[in-house]
Amino acid sequence: MEFTGRIIKVLEPRSGVSARTGNPWKMQDFVIEETMGQFPKRMVFNVFGEDNLNRFNIQEGQELTISFDVNAREYNGRWFNDIRAWNVMPATAAQPVAAAQAATPFPPADQPAAQPAAQPAAPASFEAAPDESSDLPF
Repeated sequence: MEFTGRIIKVLEPRSGVSARTGNPWKMQDFVIEETMGQFPKRMVFNVFGEDNLNRFNIQEGQELTISFDVNAREYNGRWFNDIRAWNVMPATAAQPVAAAQAATPFPPADQPAAQPAAQPAAPASFEAAPDESSDLPF
């Protein structure tokens, strides 16, 4: 899944040592706000691993497109969602493809036009035929 918006908050990184492997780990949470719609949406996501944190180098105020996975986990009988980013790109890098598709709704003259999809069959009518008796009051 993807989410595009502006980073509005960079939270403090967390780190520790894995009880299972004994290896150190580091992760950081970020708040991103979508600014395209009438009602802005916000999402908290995290980046796991010091190498990913250094590679993405996320800063407050950046316009980014976040590719992420959602996973749920249980802790003491309560469930929590975990939204983990696996790729981060500048929003301008993700926009040209969508903008190019929107800007050219018609194919170039040298390419054949795509055939329209078949229309679905009309839904069956649920009205009773005039000659059928019905016990419904309407």
